[in-house]
Amino acid sequence: MFFSFSLSVALPALRAGELFLLASCPGAVPENNTPAVALCANMPAEGLPVGAVLRAGDEVLLNVEGQTLWPGWERPLFLGRALVDIPTGEQKLNVTREGCALGVITLSDKGFAGEREDASGPALLDMARAALPVCHARRFLLPDEPARLRNLVLNLAGQGYDLLISTGGTGLSPRDLTPEALIPILDRRLPGFEQAMMAASLLKTPRAVLSRALAGTVGQTLILALPGSARAARENLEAVLESLPHALEKLGGDMSDCGRS
Repeated sequence: MFFSFSLSVALPALRAGELFLLASCPGAVPENNTPAVALCANMPAEGLPVGAVLRAGDEVLLNVEGQTLWPGWERPLFLGRALVDIPTGEQKLNVTREGCALGVITLSDKGFAGEREDASGPALLDMARAALPVCHARRFLLPDEPARLRNLVLNLAGQGYDLLISTGGTGLSPRDLTPEALIPILDRRLPGFEQAMMAASLLKTPRAVLSRALAGTVGQTLILALPGSARAARENLEAVLESLPHALEKLGGDMSDCGRS
């Protein structure tokens, strides 16, 4: 979750709050640069993960908010935001990231159509931010469509999100297909997480046996698929919340022993 390296960047003039694109060289520059494009002469092959910040000395100038495709460019571009006014010019910036990037995905046909307020997503976001050192967080709202969920999860995992929490689609209704969407793309299931969530739910109601909440990994991204009910989603997340920091450290490559102290 932590890294640091230097990057040479040819920056356009930017105003604080302005979005722009970070691109590696070489690349064909579109005729109409909207938004502005910053060219990075020595970007690493894996690119810039979401949540990274670019500093000049102790001052944070820019942050990375995601990845996007743009006409005229052969490779994906990285979406950045200027945090201060920046003049045109080339600078050598230090790139760092401390903490984890968090995404919360709410699956709800009615919510997506604007017919129901999302209560689960904000609650899960608040819980995770209180328990983890979060450097970037974003909520997403999708209908109950497996292909859209699968594509979003793969895209966000590729952008460097450390933790993705979905809510909804884990029951037995005809459109409850979150497990069917996610299981084919998981590298590993986490049965301990799933058992802990089920045990916590069964303490509340015997109907918890119907839940198909799951946990697993896609690359270095941890995935939790929780029920759609705000109460059930909070109960499931609470059951595994204390284990998340250590799980993310191990998934990120921490080689230290896991034994009890």
